[in-house]
Amino acid sequence: MSELRRIVTALVIAALVLAGAFALYAWVRSRPQDMPWTELDLARPVGLFTGRKLAALTQDFDKCRALLNAAGVRHTVLAAVDAGPSCGYRDAVRFADDGARTIDFTPGGLGVSCPVAAGLAMWEWNVVQPAALRHFGERVTRIDHLGSYNCRRLYGRESGDYSEHATADAVDIAGFRLSDGTRISVLNDWKEGDDPATAAFLREVRDGACDLFSTVLSPDYNAAHADHFHLDQAERGESGWRACR
Repeated sequence: MSELRRIVTALVIAALVLAGAFALYAWVRSRPQDMPWTELDLARPVGLFTGRKLAALTQDFDKCRALLNAAGVRHTVLAAVDAGPSCGYRDAVRFADDGARTIDFTPGGLGVSCPVAAGLAMWEWNVVQPAALRHFGERVTRIDHLGSYNCRRLYGRESGDYSEHATADAVDIAGFRLSDGTRISVLNDWKEGDDPATAAFLREVRDGACDLFSTVLSPDYNAAHADHFHLDQAERGESGWRACR
């Protein structure tokens, strides 16, 4: 009898392991974006490793452009800028101004590194537009920015590390414009006491950006970011550590 019990127990355990394996396989098939080894697809929802995969595109301009093309993001390649060992870029793009798959930025003509552009596209589709519809019942038609490329050190200091802006791997977002004409400003609308809906929207899009960019800094970080979100795609090697505040 004890031998039969052992056999039955072993069969039950084997069945449970097999069922678990099938469940894991089904989950992997349904959520490939959550796996570290699957290829990045900008048209898929945001996954556990999407942010790291986007940052890794800093090493592969051709792959980044191919991903933009595959997702239907029309863009033009900007001429390379060589401004010394710490400044300049060779992977910058500008979204097409025909509204194809992405919204407009103000001021116009924004140029960013390709990985930042990929992150912005996914941010709009997966975070910004859903949040705007949820809080206001309106779509975002424009995003206000304070620029991207700027050959400077962190905080404009005379010494120390260079900013991600020095290679166009960062962009500063100042606000959003809704389809009904409403303007939402990081500077004016961040405080929760002023307007709960706009404050909740800004926090939601800030938090969502943290899944897509290596560094996200907001008014919660320091006074220097009181009027914008800093979003960058710093490539930090194997550690892949991320900053979100």
